[in-house]
Amino acid sequence: MQPHDFFLVLLLILISARLFAELFGKLSLPPVLGELLAGVVLGPSLLGWVEPTATIKLLAEIGIILLLFEVGLDTDIHKLKASGLNAAVVATGGFVLPLLLGSWVSYAMFGMPPVEALFVGGTITATSIGITVRVLADLKKRQSEEGEIVLGAAVLDDVFGVVLLAVLYEFSQSGRIDLVDTGKVFLFILSFFLIAPVAAKLLAELIERYDSHNDRPGLVPTAIFCLVLLFAWLAHQVGAPEIIGGFAAGLALSRRFFLPFGIAVHENQAFAAKIENQIRPIVYLFTPIFFVTVGLSMDLTRIAWGEPHVWLFGGAVLLAAVAGKMAVPLFLKGLAPRKRLIVGLSMIPRGEVGLIFAEIGRVGGLFDNETYAALILVIILTTLLPPFLIRLAYGKT
Repeated sequence: MQPHDFFLVLLLILISARLFAELFGKLSLPPVLGELLAGVVLGPSLLGWVEPTATIKLLAEIGIILLLFEVGLDTDIHKLKASGLNAAVVATGGFVLPLLLGSWVSYAMFGMPPVEALFVGGTITATSIGITVRVLADLKKRQSEEGEIVLGAAVLDDVFGVVLLAVLYEFSQSGRIDLVDTGKVFLFILSFFLIAPVAAKLLAELIERYDSHNDRPGLVPTAIFCLVLLFAWLAHQVGAPEIIGGFAAGLALSRRFFLPFGIAVHENQAFAAKIENQIRPIVYLFTPIFFVTVGLSMDLTRIAWGEPHVWLFGGAVLLAAVAGKMAVPLFLKGLAPRKRLIVGLSMIPRGEVGLIFAEIGRVGGLFDNETYAALILVIILTTLLPPFLIRLAYGKT
């Protein structure tokens, strides 16, 4: 692709992502779904104007790493402490049950190989809490009892989900399930997470010291972006996925996730806030490219929509996704029935995290076009419906 052609393609991706995200936001729908739809419109499913070339995929890879960096940056350990045991129960149950149900449905009912079945289970395990938080905030329920449980559970859910992604990524590379390899992945992740806060603290102190005597703009975002890339490279060197590096960098620089990670910037909250404010525009620039690329990678015209398998598989996985998240909250003690229902509904959205799982499975050659499309539909439905159901549960329209 010639440079001028690439400039036009990148223009189309960014403009369409923004327009569709704004449209979905105006309709009180998750903007991430608008970015996904932008890719569907631009790609082979509809207009056929843009192909996911190697360069675009590389930009999308940066978008994934920065997305996980933002997840780590937003992780708040205080929410977990405030919500206590209920949050831990909701997070653990909401992690284990969808994984088991999704894997069992895929393996036992549809005859998928074990690794592929586990990836299906992993795809419906993750929770995209940002969508729920927005709904709770709009309803002025973010600080409510059920809101604290949901936010606390999301902290653990993020950590569980990223570790699971690392393990499944290893399975996708080797093509088999190996407990020894799994143990190595856990060891690599543990060692990396022990090294990350120390390295981040040293680098953050260096950046802060130099920034205090520097009048030229741009030092902080450039340095932090380089730090994220460094962590992604280090994660790969120790045998973990690059996205683990982005997540660890976010945790290490978060002012809300303290020991052992937040030591990097906890001592200077003003500098921590400066990091967040200046790095987020870069995150917002790259992450839409990932979601548009997901849409570009789908060719809906090649899917046999008339085949019962697509709908049966999608319906079965959808039921597993909903039941796995709803089961545990409905049995929480000391919580009113309506609040239990709201907690369960709040944990259903998959959003961007589910898309990451599905995309890695597709790139790894685990999913055929029909399976991938069915999973995308499940992610869309589990992301789109809960905000409306939560409003109904609160008696809001």
